[in-house]
Amino acid sequence: MEIKQYIKDISTVKFTYIPCILLTTFSCNNPQQSEQMTYDTTGSVVRYDVALDAIIDSSETAEIIAEGFEWNEGPLWVESEQMLLFSDVPTNTIYKWTAEKGSEVYLKPSGDTGDEPNRRKEPGSNGLLLDKAGNLVLCQHGNRQVARMDAPLQQPQATFETLADKYDGKRLSSPNDAVYNKAGELFFTDPPYGLPTQGDDDPEKEIPFNGVYKVKQNGEIILLTDQISKPNGIAFFPDEQKLLIGNSDPNAADWYILDLADTVVTPKLFYSATNEREGLKGLPDGLKIDSKGIVYASGPGGIWIFDSTSKVLGKIALDDAASNVALSTDEKTLYITNSGKVLRIKLK
Repeated sequence: MEIKQYIKDISTVKFTYIPCILLTTFSCNNPQQSEQMTYDTTGSVVRYDVALDAIIDSSETAEIIAEGFEWNEGPLWVESEQMLLFSDVPTNTIYKWTAEKGSEVYLKPSGDTGDEPNRRKEPGSNGLLLDKAGNLVLCQHGNRQVARMDAPLQQPQATFETLADKYDGKRLSSPNDAVYNKAGELFFTDPPYGLPTQGDDDPEKEIPFNGVYKVKQNGEIILLTDQISKPNGIAFFPDEQKLLIGNSDPNAADWYILDLADTVVTPKLFYSATNEREGLKGLPDGLKIDSKGIVYASGPGGIWIFDSTSKVLGKIALDDAASNVALSTDEKTLYITNSGKVLRIKLK
């Protein structure tokens, strides 16, 4: 009798303990669950210089954390919400991705809020960023402006405050990407990709060039240069004296430096990939620069990794065109918008 009773007691203990394990491991609200998830991977790291070893492990591959979009852009890691925001430009939608829930619609419409039927291939938002107060700022193709969302991050609404929509009395074409400096001044690029034909001869284009602009704290808009044919991605080096601009022109697939300390701001070539495009998808597009001055730039064949002197340290080679990147706050993770997919890859 004592042996049977012992067995019965042990069975009872097991019966009550196992459900506790299941609830802990598989609860949908448990952050540890997402860290245990496995994702398909893509791409490879190509090492050109030994300095790359301090940035990324050559054996790393990129995880596909979300897919099924048309053309996604403008990734932004929001540390306070532990979410990645990104634009699906053709569908006029911003999505958010979290480790717990994956991807879901965050804001729609995101870039074209007009009542008229849309005639644009890419009407939505493109570049996304936060201002000093933590508000979401959007480069809007359809609305042809840089705007601030007039709603909390946790309760997004398609209501916007215009930050820049005209230069010299003429409408901007389609602001593409933007960055703030520590003083709160806004810098942005304005190529024609949000116009109906996406070309420089589009009937709706009012400004005859594609500019890089600065918005002063008082709202005044200043043209920095009109000498880059298709200015796209934009980021500051750590000293905030130099801007790096990606040029998404197949005939001049280059990156340029704008030195703001110069009396006359003139683009200086940082690196040209024009003769390195053969057989590769993608052009210089979005980019980010980390606190050490390392550049992560979308370009032909994937993500190019440069040091601050323009030396190519390596690449994250991808089969499909990459449009932009985002860094986590600790700079240990790189997020990549990769045609219809979103990727992440570990950094050191």
